Amino acid sequence: MNQPMVRFENVTKRYGALTVLDKLNLDISRNEKVSIIGPSGSGKTTVLRMLMTLERINDGVIWVNGEPLTHMQRSGRMVPANNRHLRRVRGQIGMVFQHFNLFPHMTALQNCMEAPVSVLGLSKPEAEARAAELLDMVGLGEKKNHFPIQLSGGQKQRVAIARALAMRPKVMLFDEVTSALDPELVGEVLNVIRKLGAEYDLTMLMVTHQMGFAKEFSDRVCFFYGGKIAEQGSPDQLFGDPQNERTRQFLSAVLEAK
Repeated sequence: MNQPMVRFENVTKRYGALTVLDKLNLDISRNEKVSIIGPSGSGKTTVLRMLMTLERINDGVIWVNGEPLTHMQRSGRMVPANNRHLRRVRGQIGMVFQHFNLFPHMTALQNCMEAPVSVLGLSKPEAEARAAELLDMVGLGEKKNHFPIQLSGGQKQRVAIARALAMRPKVMLFDEVTSALDPELVGEVLNVIRKLGAEYDLTMLMVTHQMGFAKEFSDRVCFFYGGKIAEQGSPDQLFGDPQNERTRQFLSAVLEAK
């Protein structure tokens, strides 16, 4: 139980000559809530996309729940994972994206049922019961038969959270989940994430520009710059007494902008 739920071990990601992540080492404990902040282009979202296997890494190993995600054992040595291995280990991870990504031709309920039926093999009645329960949890029980076009941005994002939870993940990833929302809708989504952190057995990794929420919600905050973790620590330490000059510059800029 002492092993981290997520481990990045010397992980490097390059696009041609551009190194986006440079030998990243990061351990995330079980049930830990970690926020990633930093300027655009610092590699924040790439961390989530690699963990969700939407991007292949160039070097290093990513581990999930004590098992390699990006690699597998073959004849006593580690080799790059095949698609079957990736799908199996990735099944422990759920992700909520910036732009919802709901199926427009499906109701909220159907959006939350689709993957449990097609991927997990749940019966439709069981998947429907699970989806209805989760939509109630995010405050959308009365909207379960609405299509995405009938929902506000905040409601769509809450459906997306319920949909990710329907797969019963152990790790939840949030990629700028409020940045596409009108300001008055941000709070309703953040309240759902607060509820998840308080009531669910989840490890949570969040890329965000919501500094106030990161300070309130996180167990740890990581400041990324130039493809590396320039500084990390508790919210009180990182926001109250940052040690890195680049961290101080970034926080000064984003807090003054508000």
